[in-house]
Amino acid sequence: MDSSRFAWLLLAAGAQAHAQGGDSDAELAKKLANPVAALISVPYQMNYDEKIGPARDGERWQMNFQPVVPFDFGSEWTIISRTIVPLVAQQDIFPGAGSQSGLGDITQSLFFAPKHTSVEGFTWAVGPAFLLPAATDELLGTDKWGGGPTGIVLMQKGPWTYGALVNHLWSFEGHHDRPDFSSTFLQPFLSYRTTKLWTYVVNAESSYDWKNDAWSVPINLSASKLVALGKHRVSFFGGVRYWTESPESGAHDWGLRFGATLLYPK
Repeated sequence: MDSSRFAWLLLAAGAQAHAQGGDSDAELAKKLANPVAALISVPYQMNYDEKIGPARDGERWQMNFQPVVPFDFGSEWTIISRTIVPLVAQQDIFPGAGSQSGLGDITQSLFFAPKHTSVEGFTWAVGPAFLLPAATDELLGTDKWGGGPTGIVLMQKGPWTYGALVNHLWSFEGHHDRPDFSSTFLQPFLSYRTTKLWTYVVNAESSYDWKNDAWSVPINLSASKLVALGKHRVSFFGGVRYWTESPESGAHDWGLRFGATLLYPK
């Protein structure tokens, strides 16, 4: 089964769940802009990149299934579980590579966030992140276990949300024939929410490979719209990205991103 078809099967299955909660649509849109809000969300994010590899002949489709689930941790703290499960289809990422499709490595993050802060609109959270070697093909993953710290800080003021998410992952176990990794991910973001429930976002999903001294810096521009489907609320989004910096083996020039986020207010 190809990744795009699987994505829409997941979307159809998720839409059958009943969303509970009394938040207004405006409040839901505000919470959606906050990655550590008390809101269960399930994004299905499709990405397309091309001009991959030294010959720039490669292309990749990647659907990220990204459930975000908060849990109460006593009266003062919330734990937010954020999982990224990639389904990948790619070809010609280097000369002679051919094509591959299947599951990539899974990233699991756990954020510990205070329920109250002294500054209105300010939020922070820290915790561990892990890379799980779940790839079904050696060219879709690292074949290594990884782990390290992660954190986020953000401010919401009126219709604006801005902040940054960061993590660093080191490999610590795995197949001895595969290279170790040490990678920093940095995602500054800025969003603006309109009264019509449109949200416009710019972010940079930068990563630095310490082993090979190489940056990957795609700038993403996107727009999303919160809509009602019966009793359910879904945010549809789409946009483009441009790779301002990329290693020889990476993607170049323009890419696409689109998908939908299912919302389940607590």
